[in-house]
Amino acid sequence: MIRGSNILNAYLAKGPTDLRKSIDGLSILVQESFHLDPFAPCLFVFCNRKRDKLKILYWEYNGFWLYYKRLEKGTFQWPKANDASPSLKIDRRQLNWLLDGLSINQSQAHREVTERTLI
Repeated sequence: MIRGSNILNAYLAKGPTDLRKSIDGLSILVQESFHLDPFAPCLFVFCNRKRDKLKILYWEYNGFWLYYKRLEKGTFQWPKANDASPSLKIDRRQLNWLLDGLSINQSQAHREVTERTLI
């Protein structure tokens, strides 16, 4: 459902998040720490300290979705918090890489083809 949606951007919480928080706690975190609107048409992604669980918060016209994923093996390649900002903006492609267990900084990814011609 997340991968097939028309959402363009996601915001990752830098550093670990207490995943005992649910919709109310995470939406307040988005508003007060990220200084972003939790009702914006984007995904807000949070990861635990061990990087084996994540939650994704998303507002859909009449209510919030809260997605939860727990890896049975391995960890998410969560980016390091290397500056003071509380969140990191990524695009759909990077989110898919993250969900697939890859780094969001893929140096060998194919570029999008913008020329649309047929032979």
